[in-house]
Amino acid sequence: MFSMDRADSLIYQLEGCMARPKAFKGELFSGIDLGTAYMVLTVVDSLGNPVAASYRFAQVVRDGVVVDFTGATSILRELKTELEAKLGTELVKGAGAFPPDTGKSTVKSHFYVCEGAGFEVINMIDEPTAANNVLGISNGAVVDIGGGTTGIAVIQDGQVVYTADEPTGGTHFSLVIAGAQKMSFEEAEDFKKDPKNHRKVMFMVKPVVQKVASIIKDKIRGFNIDSIYLVGGTCCLEGIEEIIEDELGIPTVKPRNPLLVTPLGIALSCLGVNTFESRRVEAYY
Repeated sequence: MFSMDRADSLIYQLEGCMARPKAFKGELFSGIDLGTAYMVLTVVDSLGNPVAASYRFAQVVRDGVVVDFTGATSILRELKTELEAKLGTELVKGAGAFPPDTGKSTVKSHFYVCEGAGFEVINMIDEPTAANNVLGISNGAVVDIGGGTTGIAVIQDGQVVYTADEPTGGTHFSLVIAGAQKMSFEEAEDFKKDPKNHRKVMFMVKPVVQKVASIIKDKIRGFNIDSIYLVGGTCCLEGIEEIIEDELGIPTVKPRNPLLVTPLGIALSCLGVNTFESRRVEAYY
């Protein structure tokens, strides 16, 4: 099993600078994650050190597709302005991300949101590949369970050899909770996020987690996978890795605060840190 020490250290540093940004060296680079449930903006310096981050609940993306361009651009611009005020400098260069196995129109919509918020977009990268900029896995499968989709990247000898994406994620968990608890979707989201409810939540959503496991099993069929690495906000649920491991029979782990892994990896892709399969903006035009 690959050690999560490096990833956990980077995430710990990022968590520490969310309330108070850190001093930085050289140019700043931003990572923009337009999630189904949360929009996350991260910043690293020229050495790859986490500098600042902020996030906001936002329902502007559905199943990886931007459904509210104006709302997405507005929220991202607000996050950008917020961090610029804290850092005392303008955030210029950044990278965006998209679910794997999606068409050019989806990639372009994410690009245009980033550009519309005032960023010079220098890179676009698929989400699981971005996550591996933080994880640094040589062999295994990175599974990014977000709000609307589950993205999978198979990595062999440090190279992404296969990616896939399916529309199942945290939103489906919240819908199940809302029905079971007879509450609104928004109330279910809050209920799901409270750690003291996690045991009850996992009891309710176990069938959905098992469906996610079946998606993973189908997508990695034919590959020799000895480890699964979970990232994405939905993976913050305590015990989700245990259910997936039981279903697949493959060791499954997750780093601390899985919500922040992909957004940080997106920012790191600006530095050329991503040696796996960086997808430049011009490749989609």
